[in-house]
This record gives sequence, C-alpha cells and structure tokens, in this order.
Amino acid sequence: MAHKKSGGAKAKQGGNVAGKRLGVKIYAGKEVSPGEIIVRQRGTKFHSGDGTSIGRDHTIFSKEKGIVNFKKRLGKKVIEVKGAN
Repeated sequence: MAHKKSGGAKAKQGGNVAGKRLGVKIYAGKEVSPGEIIVRQRGTKFHSGDGTSIGRDHTIFSKEKGIVNFKKRLGKKVIEVKGAN
C-alpha cells in the first residue's frame, strides 16, 4: 500500500488571490475632473472617446472636466467626457 496521500491538483495549491478591483468607477451622467479614473479593465472592453484617454494597463481616465457618457460607435462601447454646461 502507498504510504503517501494524494497531492491533488497543483493549480489549487496557490492559495487565495486578492481581487484587482476592476470595473466601472464613475457611471454615465456623473461629473468628473481631469485625471479621474472612469474604468479599470483588462483589455479594451471599453474604448476611449472624446475627452478621455487610455493608460498602458487599459485604464480609461478623464482628460477634461465634464459629464461622463457611454455610447456605442461601430459596435464598440466608447466612453466620452463632454464639458459641463
């Protein structure tokens, strides 16, 4: 008989990993200032539109003060910031 217990799957031995706090941080209709993060994401689920820019980790942030707007352009989800009136 074997005197060693089965090790199980190696992938399960890594332990729990903290969540990365991804997702939409500021929703449509809300006012933002320059530099505020609107969406943190992996890959480009959302694309950058007018008044926004995209970081090297695909984070979308505001470049100007205004109101956040989500829309579709050519089948892609785009985030814009338009100046507040």
